[in-house]
Amino acid sequence: MSTDVAPDTILMNYSEYGGVGVPTDTVTANMIAERVTGLDCVQNAFRGGNAKGTSVSAIQIQQETEALLMNSINPLFYVCMPNFGAYYKPDGPFDNCGDLMAAGKIEEARKTYEAIIPSSIRDLTFIAKNAASVGADAINIDTAAAAGDAEFLGVLKATEKIKEETEMGVAINMANHFVLGMHGEVQYDGKTLAGMMPHDQAKVVEKSGATIFGPVVNTNTKKSVAWTVAKTVTVMKECSKQSNIPIHPNLGMGVCGAPMAEIPPIDAVSRAAKALVEIGRADGI
Repeated sequence: MSTDVAPDTILMNYSEYGGVGVPTDTVTANMIAERVTGLDCVQNAFRGGNAKGTSVSAIQIQQETEALLMNSINPLFYVCMPNFGAYYKPDGPFDNCGDLMAAGKIEEARKTYEAIIPSSIRDLTFIAKNAASVGADAINIDTAAAAGDAEFLGVLKATEKIKEETEMGVAINMANHFVLGMHGEVQYDGKTLAGMMPHDQAKVVEKSGATIFGPVVNTNTKKSVAWTVAKTVTVMKECSKQSNIPIHPNLGMGVCGAPMAEIPPIDAVSRAAKALVEIGRADGI
């Protein structure tokens, strides 16, 4: 990095084993990520990070998190995902909203979306409090709004509770460029969430009490890496201007300029990262 903003850029990684490509346990992989690759935080997640599944494994979460804290220096983020889909039958108690909409039962689908929100808030808050009890510094609510605007509302309300009941930082990382209007009418702070773009998302994320915002621009697989990076940087410049909290764009498979590959080519990722920092004015990656 060549500009004066670069030394202050926070490098973060949220993949399950520290992102170092070493088939080893979470603690060891994060130690490698911290001490060898120079990442600025360590992280822990349970399996896929699914909040509903994670909430029933609290003791294991605490044991792994405590071990990681004892063997690392950098701040620790606990990672989980709201994943409304996990609450659908047969895994959960709710009907599948997508199936209801496909059957033309729009109002029933909307009511079901709304009914899932309290369960999501409960699980996210429970996970955060358990992670905080053993010393985790922050929680990363990842892939927020993947199931649309109702999921985003649940994340924002969960963040309010987490900030009220713990001293943890909260990072909200988005799943999409704009918020999908799967419900279409839910609001937060008097603002309709459906269709929100990153610079507007930043405002409601800040209002909820979150400390870091992770905006996203989805990669267009029909376009070149350069085209997608240019689009991403354009969006992030405006988001950075309007956000009063740090923005850490999600740079990974299929988002923010990274190609749609399980292991994105390092030349593409490094170019995207540099552009996000130097031109997009991102505070972290």
